[in-house]
Order: sequence, then C-alpha cells, then structure tokens
Amino acid sequence: MIVAFSVAPTIVPDASAEMSAAVAAAVKVVRASGLPNETNAMFTIIEGEWDEVFAVIKEATDAVRAVSPRTSLVIKADIREGVTGQLTQKVQSVEEHLANGEV
Repeated sequence: MIVAFSVAPTIVPDASAEMSAAVAAAVKVVRASGLPNETNAMFTIIEGEWDEVFAVIKEATDAVRAVSPRTSLVIKADIREGVTGQLTQKVQSVEEHLANGEV
C-alpha cells in the first residue's frame, strides 16, 4: 500500500518555534523506518504493509504532538494487496504516456 500523509502542529506553544521543525521531526521518523518514502511540499508518501505504514505514521504524529497540544493529520491511501514498487512505478507509467505522446 502507498499512503500519503501530512502531519503538522496547529498550535506552536513557543512563538519562536517553526512549524517546519515539527514537520522535520516527523519526516525523520519516516526516513528512519527504512520503508520506501518521499517528501514533497504537501505530503510525505510511504510504501509498505498496512501495520508497518500506520505504525510509522503514528510515530511521526507523536513526534509532532510532542511540540503541539493540537495536531492536524491528513491521510490518503492506495491499498493494493501484494503490490510493491508503486511509489516509483505510478510516476514512471505517467511519464511513459507523456514521452510516447499518448495524451
């Protein structure tokens, strides 16, 4: 399965603190998991089995909750049992259609 998620503090208790620091703490958790992942301006995407992906999302959310008493979490999942490598394959398929002039 592939899961795109966004986690961020909605309250930063210390006015000098940056929201991006809390998000970086969450991304650090994802990268340490060893699961295939990527981060862009809006979401972090992670690929793996249900239990391992959601365990990482919970840990990443807890990292943000450590600095914010209120936290926002958005999740979108593509659940395909037994299929792997989709983190890159989906993009590659689109690029192939564009390169072949099919659209």
